[in-house]
Amino acid sequence: MNEFFKALSDPTRRRIIKLLREKDMTPTEILEKINVSQPTLSHHLDILKRANLIEGEREGQFIKYSLNMSVFEMLIEYLLKLKDGR
Repeated sequence: MNEFFKALSDPTRRRIIKLLREKDMTPTEILEKINVSQPTLSHHLDILKRANLIEGEREGQFIKYSLNMSVFEMLIEYLLKLKDGR
């Protein structure tokens, strides 16, 4: 759970998540939308992958990233339990 919150603590990573909410994207497509260098993007994608927030699937010579919705669903469930005092 700590990796999850660490991953969400950065505004650039939150922006990447918002982009991937709209559609699956390659790193090149993400770079077209945000103003960071390729190494910086790779760093952010790595943190998001380690937190299991995104998944990468190879399509030919590219990797297309998508949100791992099951992790977000688990977080919502966890937060609702906290709210209800369970």
